[in-house]
Amino acid sequence: MLTIFRVVVVPLLVVLFYIGGATAIWTAVVIFALAGASDYLDGYFARTMKQTSDFGRFLDPIADKLIVIVSLMLVIGFGHLQGYWILAAIIIVAREIMVSGLREFLGPYKITVPVTKLAKWKTTVQMLFLGFLIAGPYGPTLVPYAEEIGRYGLVLAAVVTVITGWDYMKSGYKTVKELDS
Repeated sequence: MLTIFRVVVVPLLVVLFYIGGATAIWTAVVIFALAGASDYLDGYFARTMKQTSDFGRFLDPIADKLIVIVSLMLVIGFGHLQGYWILAAIIIVAREIMVSGLREFLGPYKITVPVTKLAKWKTTVQMLFLGFLIAGPYGPTLVPYAEEIGRYGLVLAAVVTVITGWDYMKSGYKTVKELDS
């Protein structure tokens, strides 16, 4: 259920950005923070209560990618992230597409690519610093230097994203080479 929440709030975030103004943006920040917390809680409860499911394994990474990519598009489209800082967002989106493509390719062979601990941290770092960027120009009223924290944090997220993407691609390349043998 918590995974579904992350999917459902995506259109709400879009609407809030289009409404604009401090109240709408702060509401978007709160909803985004709840979605980020739900990602952690969802995994925690699934593991501790032994309630993992194929549906959850399928939908969880989609929900993560959906909320992160749409949020990146929003912060860029509404000017909360500009200039060369956008490169960090491009790196994040490119990695998500590459890893999704790898999983899609390996699917028919019944080969799964397990999520690593670092990849889980990657999602946490992305969501944490995206929250600062969603707040945009309203952020410094609550947290001094919020925009700078968001921008530099997104660069950190991009670095972790590259590392985890490289790990997945190495693993995928090795598997593809074995399939070709």
